[in-house]
Amino acid sequence: MGAAPVTCDLDVVLFDFGGVLADEGFANGLRAIAGRHGLNETAFLSLARDLIHTTGYITGHATEPVYWRAIRNEMGIAGDDGALRDEILSRFTLRPWMFEIVKKLRTSGICVVILSDQTNWLDELNELNNFFKYFNIIYNSYHLGKCKMDPTHFTDTISRLQAAPERMLFIDDDQGHCERARTAGINAIRFTGREQFLEDFSHYCPGDWTEQREGTV
Repeated sequence: MGAAPVTCDLDVVLFDFGGVLADEGFANGLRAIAGRHGLNETAFLSLARDLIHTTGYITGHATEPVYWRAIRNEMGIAGDDGALRDEILSRFTLRPWMFEIVKKLRTSGICVVILSDQTNWLDELNELNNFFKYFNIIYNSYHLGKCKMDPTHFTDTISRLQAAPERMLFIDDDQGHCERARTAGINAIRFTGREQFLEDFSHYCPGDWTEQREGTV
């Protein structure tokens, strides 16, 4: 794709990672772990999501071994931490077409930011795929000590960026996170699929975004 500028009524675009920039590796990996142990996938996923918050792992207040130990204590799963981690990280497949949008936005002078509820896994994924370089700023809950379940995370983000919230756009696959962003005054798109996203995104950045190539990031 060329580097022709785009016209957006925005100064900042904030991207979630899993479920937006990449496939949702966390949920998909947990489902695979549940299936391998003959557990109910919905119940296991719900528990694992709760524990990543209650243990403090999501906000950097606990380590990964603490998280897996809590899951083992509740569900009796087997496998060492590394094997369980790989089930998750291997399923965070980057979406090249979305990164083409990121690159075009940044070339046009718009600040592009990752705003992710990830652990140190996001750093490990970057070491493998080197995608941080496409963004102006990386905000990860693990390093900030606050996640998107907390409404003040969005007001904090506005203050850090010193941007007008009405000139910001947040893209996430979680409806609750989108609502909290909107409450803070930030525009938000809930990502539910490529075609709907491109239609919604064109309201903020007019143009033909349908020809994004499928190659590697």
